[in-house]
Amino acid sequence: MTTPLLSGIRAGADDLSVWPASATRLPHGGLAVGGVSLAEVAERFDTPVYLLDEGEVRERARTYRDAFPGTEVLYAAKAFLCRAMVRWVREEGLGLDVCSAGELELAVTAGFPPERIVLHGNAKSPRDLAAALRLGVGRIVIDGPSEIARIAAAVGPGSRQKVMVRVVPGVCAGGHDKIRTGTDDQKFGLSLTDGGAQHAIARVLGQPRLELTGLHCHIGSQITGVKPYLVAVRRMVGLMARVRDAHGLVLPELDMGGGHGIAYRPGEPALDLAELARRMRAELSGGCAAAGLAVPRLLIEPGRAVVGPAGVALYRVLSVKLTGEKVFVAVDGGMSDNPRPALYGVRYAPRLVGRTSAAGTRPATVVGRHCEAGDVLAADVELPGDVRPGDLLAVPVAGAYQLSMASGYNLVGRPAVVAVHGGSARVLVRRETLEDFRNRDVGT
Repeated sequence: MTTPLLSGIRAGADDLSVWPASATRLPHGGLAVGGVSLAEVAERFDTPVYLLDEGEVRERARTYRDAFPGTEVLYAAKAFLCRAMVRWVREEGLGLDVCSAGELELAVTAGFPPERIVLHGNAKSPRDLAAALRLGVGRIVIDGPSEIARIAAAVGPGSRQKVMVRVVPGVCAGGHDKIRTGTDDQKFGLSLTDGGAQHAIARVLGQPRLELTGLHCHIGSQITGVKPYLVAVRRMVGLMARVRDAHGLVLPELDMGGGHGIAYRPGEPALDLAELARRMRAELSGGCAAAGLAVPRLLIEPGRAVVGPAGVALYRVLSVKLTGEKVFVAVDGGMSDNPRPALYGVRYAPRLVGRTSAAGTRPATVVGRHCEAGDVLAADVELPGDVRPGDLLAVPVAGAYQLSMASGYNLVGRPAVVAVHGGSARVLVRRETLEDFRNRDVGT
């Protein structure tokens, strides 16, 4: 399988460069993923519907494992989680990074070993912490001073809970202001510059029921360059050296988070994973040698880069409207199943599938069905000039942060998730129905 994760964009990339490696053209404008026709999936499972290419998810997990030998690779569940995804991640040898009791309990009840799970989050609820301690998660990432005493008090007599401290290293990186988490002007972590991280470390070391295994750092999301990670590693190693000097403790672990950027449209950059692995290891080993530290075990937390390119969203066109000089193509989904364009201005490359068009292309804006002017899925994209109601549009790179952020807006209902692999398709998550909404509505 070709692995664009390693090279950014496949050599000689055509307009399928951001699609799963299994994507193949069919006659009459058709397209297949995982050996299954997209048009067939739409007919069989209705639309909107999300496909996940199981083979692509597994191959990307293996790519991480191979690129980072000796590293604990944790899949970031917030990107997308279901029971099948839990199984794929477990079978491919990855750990799991969760940020709620819901994600944690789904994973454990689906058979994932709790000792291979890390819980983090900036505002963990009592239920989150109770579930983590009851189920025996491997580590809890401390995000703020108040969590130290809360976690220590909740640990049972005679027990110890492994924890890490999330450090803000003062590195600005990420594809949008709303997903940059390495600087002091956001809600996550403890600052390196104002001494908050150092003070928290000292407090953790004073708690006999907490075992500090290392430091955690996540500088942002959708990062396509290696340099910010190297700066962050350098600063984290410096802090580890100060911990050794102040407390006589050599921390055995360093979690550098995720945020590895992918291409959403042909020609866009993606993080070069091979370069990241090579240079991050070199920076870590060189920095530790200079500081006289043993090299800690490295942890990383990819989510988007594992599942994002494995997903495809399918929509039916409901209407085509010409307003002035602008063409609006409205589909049967929208911001309730993909809020990312409204949140971050994300750009996608939708494609007409299921029929051949002889018409030339023209700029069009693909919009959703919801009562918001900002319900735009893809602005100013090239679509055939004869696109019409009933047509099928496919949006690649739809596996991450779409359904996981989906809502019940307008009571439209969240789409089904269908796995494709080896020429067969099966439902992983069924479509949300009106009956589901009625069952939750218990008032009179």
